[in-house]
Amino acid sequence: MTQGGDCALGLKRLSLPEMDQVAIIHRTASSEALPWLPRLHTPAEDKAFFRDRVFPACEVWGWVGPAIAGFIALRTGWVDHLFVLPDHQGKGLGTALLGVAKASQPVLRLWTFQRNAPARRFYEKHGFVAIQETDGSDNEEREPDVLYHWER
Repeated sequence: MTQGGDCALGLKRLSLPEMDQVAIIHRTASSEALPWLPRLHTPAEDKAFFRDRVFPACEVWGWVGPAIAGFIALRTGWVDHLFVLPDHQGKGLGTALLGVAKASQPVLRLWTFQRNAPARRFYEKHGFVAIQETDGSDNEEREPDVLYHWER
């Protein structure tokens, strides 16, 4: 596994032109893992969101080999997004991506949906602890969620 901008296989920080692919990964992975979640935006809106909002606010890292198979978007103290394409799950990509965040931050928080049992198991396996549950009234999907916390 390598870290750097020109790696042919492994982790790399992604650039603005790669945000459309990140949006596709987000839609594909979330549709598979969260079929009960309402789809509130079009694919074009997803792409604009990742280009115009996520990329300027976050470091976005991807697992590339040869195409992007997963990504993590992080900012100080937070993991905002972590998604891996369904065909690439269970191969350590999510763990490697989460490792980027854990290596760069002493404390992390993230939200996931309460019904997303696989994500909850994944985060708990990696040392995250649930610290708050909500009824979903503060998120766009109106789906009950859970806040996780991790400290080095």
